[in-house]
Amino acid sequence: MRPPRLSPLSQQSGEMGRPPEPHGAPAPVGTAAAGGTTGVPGPVPGLVDWTAWPRWALVAVAVATGVLAVSCLLCALCCCRRRRRRRKPGDQEAVGLGSARSSTTTHLVQPEVDGGESGPGGAPQWGRLQLSLEYDSGSQEVRVGLKQAADLRARGPGRTADPYARVSLSPRAGRAHETKVHHGTLCPLFDETCCFPVPPQDLPRTTLRVQVLDFRRFSRHEPLGELRLPLGTAGLPHVLELWHQLGPPGAVEAEPAGELCISLRYVPSAGRLTVVVLEARGLSPGLAEPYVKLQLARSRRKWTSRKTSARGGTAAPYFNEAFTFLVPVSQIQSVDLVLAVWARGPRLRAEPVGKVALGARASGQPLQHWADMLTHARRPIAQWHRLRPPGEVDEALALRPRLRLPLPGS
Repeated sequence: MRPPRLSPLSQQSGEMGRPPEPHGAPAPVGTAAAGGTTGVPGPVPGLVDWTAWPRWALVAVAVATGVLAVSCLLCALCCCRRRRRRRKPGDQEAVGLGSARSSTTTHLVQPEVDGGESGPGGAPQWGRLQLSLEYDSGSQEVRVGLKQAADLRARGPGRTADPYARVSLSPRAGRAHETKVHHGTLCPLFDETCCFPVPPQDLPRTTLRVQVLDFRRFSRHEPLGELRLPLGTAGLPHVLELWHQLGPPGAVEAEPAGELCISLRYVPSAGRLTVVVLEARGLSPGLAEPYVKLQLARSRRKWTSRKTSARGGTAAPYFNEAFTFLVPVSQIQSVDLVLAVWARGPRLRAEPVGKVALGARASGQPLQHWADMLTHARRPIAQWHRLRPPGEVDEALALRPRLRLPLPGS
């Protein structure tokens, strides 16, 4: 049977007759608490309850974020201060000649003036050279001792040079002495001595010429300064050791015999010396079919010889031919490598045009090239060499020339 429906009055009386709840029991959710307000949780406790991280981890993340924000703010303030210092009104002045020189390199406008120091009168200084002079009347020789150079003039601000000195006597041409190359310095210490035969009657009209040049491996060497000293006014009966001021460099005298470019490579483990004859330049145009003859001498005697193929009549023949010699390590310092350019001249007979000698007994650039080959083993080292007169090279090495039979009509 269906239960009887109660009237609203009976329902109200029923609620009034319900026993009261005990004191201290929790109020249901959504009911009014004491004071008449509803208990809704705040955002922070809700976030803590929503995330799985503990409270100390959240505190650490908040502290790190605050430190990072403060650091970024301090960096921004420092940058603003630096910009304000750069934009001070005192720095915004008119640009004068001094600031223009500091911002523009003057060697692009005047390459011949830049890089040199000026003396008291404003004249450019080319450096100084210390040398000693002595004349030996017994052997009739002039002994020139190159000590050192100082304050050489580089071809650019902050640059160095690879200087060496070339000593010669004029008008006695055909013989010169070259020192070793000193790399990366403007104050080289030469400490070399050379001798030149000069008769006593020729001393008054003989001039000592010392050229200081910057070594370039694949181009013409650049002159740095020059000294011309007449021997008639030098007082040679006594040994003189003085400092001399270098003057502006003169024109480098071109060798009439020409130049030869060769490459050297030595492998110590196999005792193999490879010589590559690359090309020649500056030869006389009247020469026909030039070629290069290579001669390896040991103990001043001929050991073995090779030669390239002849080229057409040109002043700059290109060879590019390689030759290999077996030279043990124990003998590499006792051999002499002589390269000579031969050609047919007006007599229709092949004659040596010029020679260059390399080895431990050489001097100047050939000795430097030989030393570079031994220092950088297994690496090819190429360099240009000026050809010297054949008689001068043979005299320096004391090589025994071959006996030749005179040809009919010669």
